[in-house]
Amino acid sequence: MSAMQQVDFDIARARSETPGCRHVVHFNNAGAALMPQPVINAVGDYLRLEASIGGYEAAEQAHDKIDQVYDLAAQLVGCARNEIAIVENATRAWDMAFYSIPFKAGDRIFTSMAEYASNYIPFLQVQKRIGVTIEIVPNDEHGQLSLDALKEMADDDVRLIAITHVPTNCGLVNPADEIGKVARRVNALYLLDACQSVGQMPIDVERIGCDMLSATSRKFLRGPRGVGFLYVRSSLIGELEPPFLDLHAARWVNRKQYEIRSDARRFENWEANYAANVGLGAAISYSLEWGLDDIWRRVRFLGDTLREKLGEIPGITVHDLGAVKCGIVAFSLAGWDAEAVRRALRRGNINVSVARKEHTLLDMASRGLDTFVRASIHYYNSEDEIDRFYKTLKSIGGSPNTAGRY
Repeated sequence: MSAMQQVDFDIARARSETPGCRHVVHFNNAGAALMPQPVINAVGDYLRLEASIGGYEAAEQAHDKIDQVYDLAAQLVGCARNEIAIVENATRAWDMAFYSIPFKAGDRIFTSMAEYASNYIPFLQVQKRIGVTIEIVPNDEHGQLSLDALKEMADDDVRLIAITHVPTNCGLVNPADEIGKVARRVNALYLLDACQSVGQMPIDVERIGCDMLSATSRKFLRGPRGVGFLYVRSSLIGELEPPFLDLHAARWVNRKQYEIRSDARRFENWEANYAANVGLGAAISYSLEWGLDDIWRRVRFLGDTLREKLGEIPGITVHDLGAVKCGIVAFSLAGWDAEAVRRALRRGNINVSVARKEHTLLDMASRGLDTFVRASIHYYNSEDEIDRFYKTLKSIGGSPNTAGRY
């Protein structure tokens, strides 16, 4: 019996509305999830409109549908539409927020052991350019950011607390709400990388207390690639000047003056992939229709079920951390390179990915790990698929063929 109880979920409908389910067992939702039919239709219809009447003309005709994405994203994370920017991806969203902060020498940046390379590299760059300090909050006994350590370390000198809510490489869910309480107590800015949590679980920026949040379309929201969004608290927007501006983010007033937009769209730029934007809107609408609470219960049930099944296979080690675990399941198979396992599963039409040390260097180096397999499930995955995954892995582990082993 899984630690999480099964929930009443219309899995038949979820799978029938996901064409990819007919072709693959897709356990790579933390990479890019399979899009549901309504999202496919939204993107395809918009591209056909562009092809029929022209790009500028299509954007004008579909203005209301494009504009609605701001309302949907705001509803998804519990904010106002003027606090949302639609950008190319979660990394660009995070960068636009981070590089807008007016750091000065000696400012302290707090982050976690599980931080992602695309976030930590900017920390190092700003340290080199300006002279900020980077301080790593240690883990607690569960492997998540230690709240006791954070409270002890934090004081009024902390400029920014920046963490990844759900790391790329394991099932950990960092305690974002409690971190927000500490950030408010010491008056520090709080930047949350939510690219692996949005769409997988309910997110409420007011409850969390974050000032900025970055998210993507392609992962657990099940939208198209090449689009994401940024939330910035309205009271903070005026203090942040984006690292670059264009005629969308600002207005050219005279030869010597420009005026930046007053809303979060100052973090956008003029050119956009409107087909992807519309697809993002359709994906958010689809997630809201299912209900994020129900999605989260279903994902946790399947994640726990998968971990239990993996625990029955000799030679499998599950590497997930955290008091609360999500739909990302990290494991290794004794004697096998992670990439070789991925290829073997792919030959059976099962999709997974490989986590590498350079992506979460602090965490994986501390655990003596170079790579492992990342399987990430979503609500449209089935228990039959978990059984198929289990049987395939057992056959790989028991194979006398040593090709692809260490």
